[in-house]
Amino acid sequence: MKKPVIEFINFTFQYRAQAKPTLNNINLNIYEGEKVLIVGPSGSGKSTISNCINGLIPFSYKGNISGSLKIKGKETKDMSIFELSNSVGTVLQDPDNQFIGLTVAEDIAFKLENECVKQEEMKERVKIASEIVDIDNHLDIAPHSLSGGQKQRVTLAGVMVGDVDILLFDEPLANLDPATGKSAIELIDKIQKETNKTIVIIEHRLEDVLHCDVDRIIVVDNGCIIADMNPKELLSSNILSKVGIREPLYITALRYAGCDVTSDINPQHINKLNIDECKYKLKNWYNDTVEENNNIDNQTILELKNIKFGYDKNREILKGISFKVKKGEMISIVGKNGAGKSTISKLICGFYKPNEGEILFNGRNLINDTIKERADKIGMVMQNPNQMISKTMIFDEVALGLRVRGVNEEEIKERVFETLKICGLYEFRNWPISALSFGQKKRVTIASILVLNPEIIILDEPTAGQDFRHYTEIMEFLKELNEKGVTIIMITHDMHLMLEYTNRAIVFSDGLKLCDDIATNVITDKDVILKANLKETSLYDLAIKSGVEDPRSFVKKFIDYDRRIRTDE
Repeated sequence: MKKPVIEFINFTFQYRAQAKPTLNNINLNIYEGEKVLIVGPSGSGKSTISNCINGLIPFSYKGNISGSLKIKGKETKDMSIFELSNSVGTVLQDPDNQFIGLTVAEDIAFKLENECVKQEEMKERVKIASEIVDIDNHLDIAPHSLSGGQKQRVTLAGVMVGDVDILLFDEPLANLDPATGKSAIELIDKIQKETNKTIVIIEHRLEDVLHCDVDRIIVVDNGCIIADMNPKELLSSNILSKVGIREPLYITALRYAGCDVTSDINPQHINKLNIDECKYKLKNWYNDTVEENNNIDNQTILELKNIKFGYDKNREILKGISFKVKKGEMISIVGKNGAGKSTISKLICGFYKPNEGEILFNGRNLINDTIKERADKIGMVMQNPNQMISKTMIFDEVALGLRVRGVNEEEIKERVFETLKICGLYEFRNWPISALSFGQKKRVTIASILVLNPEIIILDEPTAGQDFRHYTEIMEFLKELNEKGVTIIMITHDMHLMLEYTNRAIVFSDGLKLCDDIATNVITDKDVILKANLKETSLYDLAIKSGVEDPRSFVKKFIDYDRRIRTDE
């Protein structure tokens, strides 16, 4: 019988700044060689569990602890952070925060240098670790210059080089394009199978993690473990929907069609799914559901003409990008990491000037407008909230733009409170920003732009790090703004967001516009998916399995129907 390598017994933790415990009487065993997924809504306590496992609690985050937590049979309260780091390696959701070395090799070797390992042995161990994660051809490169997927590989090699027994992944897919995220899950699976390390994954994107098998899924809500099951059992229940976690899309589609979702149909993966008894119900649902028409035929508000740009004069990132955005549109810009998606948004906002080309707002060239002048028309929410936040308190951060513009305090208070309510932050209005999670900080930055009421809002990964409930709240609010005439451009890796909320998607690949089409066509075009590092939707696979006449139409009908159902609840 396998021994537990992580053992929580009646474990409770309360942060010093909190009025009540974040974790309540946790009992959980994770065994040697297991791969376990921990899911839960934002604020449920799942990240606190990971911080207890890797020692950030109590060494960095202070609070009151009761009960027992053992790692490899030893009480963590009797261990130093150094001892814990020799057993538990953590890969964070933001790899940039984990880099120390000037090159990939130096970064991987950092732990070995601290342990005074001899140079020859160090080189050999770095070589082995880098080969396992397939980053050995980039050892002389600066880690910050790598793509998102490559950065994840460097951080993974950095924790593996110390030969830890437990690998802890905190939202490893948050900053990765869909295809790279798929590769990351395959890499984690490969490492677990080849090394028998214990793997703990914390992630909102349940369906993406289930691309490869996991042994158990732990569901956390309100600081308690409410489910500990294998994927078959959990997906056959209604636990995920009760706590606001998005179940795989094909499972939701089966439920809408009136199919029985049981463990017998192998619901844990679309490729293993048996729908022989349900095909007629899926076809009937498809035939009875009306497809919505979301076409917009307004005047052009933003136009880019032949935009060329490179941070380095010798290397162009954008190689002649042209597209139009109509007033009142809600569009997605998608593509692989490093394709130039974020760069185009910085050019539109005036952070950089293009080497060639024009950016027109309502037909007028913005080339001579300052950043502040553009900000009155175009608001931008950046991918990393820490790059936007400048105030200590949440209220002051959201109010900053209004105060700079001379708005009176009474109106500021009214507008800030209303925006905080919409973004799910009102209860934290008097909190310091330092007490928030990454996802909560993201919502603060969205609120700080939304409160200014710009004509165009550009959002770089607006839902990264958000649970399903907050994802829906933010996106429905953005949709309400959009319906009032605000034009919204979203840079995203989330294919469901693209499908659900944007009728049109502009696809970038290697500095060029690869495609400009309706979202359903983009996500069902195998050639575009391959070139742009996107990921096919399981809805399309389900449609093919069920034998419907038009799989693309099936996807579109599901997206429209699903959003109507959820927003009516």
